[in-house]
Amino acid sequence: MKLVSINTPKGPAVAFYVNGKIYPYAEIASVKGISAPFSMKELLEGEEKSMNAAREMELNIIDGKIDFAGLEWNSVNMLAPVPQPTSCRDGYAFRQHVAAARRNRGVEMIAEFDEYPIFYFTNHNAIQGPGDIYCMPDHFRQLDFELEAAVVLGKRGRNVKAKDADQYIAGYMIMNDMSARLLQMEEMKLNLGPAKGKDFSTVIGPYMVTPDELEAFKVSAKKDHEGNNYNLAMKCWVNGVQVSEGNMADMDWTFAEIIERCAYGADIFPGDVIGSGTVGTGCFLELNGTGKLNDPNYPVQWLQEGDVVEMSIDGLGCLQNTIKKESSDFSILNLKKKQH
Repeated sequence: MKLVSINTPKGPAVAFYVNGKIYPYAEIASVKGISAPFSMKELLEGEEKSMNAAREMELNIIDGKIDFAGLEWNSVNMLAPVPQPTSCRDGYAFRQHVAAARRNRGVEMIAEFDEYPIFYFTNHNAIQGPGDIYCMPDHFRQLDFELEAAVVLGKRGRNVKAKDADQYIAGYMIMNDMSARLLQMEEMKLNLGPAKGKDFSTVIGPYMVTPDELEAFKVSAKKDHEGNNYNLAMKCWVNGVQVSEGNMADMDWTFAEIIERCAYGADIFPGDVIGSGTVGTGCFLELNGTGKLNDPNYPVQWLQEGDVVEMSIDGLGCLQNTIKKESSDFSILNLKKKQH
């Protein structure tokens, strides 16, 4: 299934995306005289029973058994597929990105990367879908995208082992982990964060794809790793110019292994979103660093007002956003206390 969330007068509503049309779940269920979850949150909280019922409804749509024409994509206000996640974590799964970023800074590859998967919590209240991303003045001080994949969980668990963890994944999405690099680098000098460098926007979408749709793309995890992995090309364009290319199959740490660490001694919930971390070449920070390393005159690039960012992952669609400027001159960088 491909599932989306759309804005309605009653709030975010979960809908099916079938053959290019949108079918609001609760609305088409009422046509058949049955009840159904209204929101993605309600659908996910119903766990497997709820997802199985949704699959039956999707089959009714495909077989033409629903008296509903379907809505055009451009006729609805599209939200993030999971507009109100219970939490949002972001991982660090691609060794290529980590190694390149550290090389560009003149430091050795950190040995701990190969020992365990790491993640941080980001602002689950700043989740966005396709459309405009509004940024404050300080965000434009080295504003960056990050090309990632993400999963949303569909079962509650605790102390989940990696061998079982793929069963907890309800679906996959594209993720753009927006980053204000100057804020991020300043605060991480204090060995805490990222915080203000990341908490203003995390974009997911355009829809959530259930694991069964990706079965044909499944490949083996890397040596000494376990869990599902997928041969899915990942690309990013800025203003129509391709800047990034990678593959989900390059994940060194699988989502299953990341989930195992997330769930150790802690509950995971339906609606938790977990990002993969940046694919190799998947952000300007890495691209600028590599460019400068090879050529001191390399022209660095950061996102600017009006830029259009498009991301695609095979099987997961295309996520498009436009960078906008908030009508404010408020700067927290200007609030820094002077050194004594």
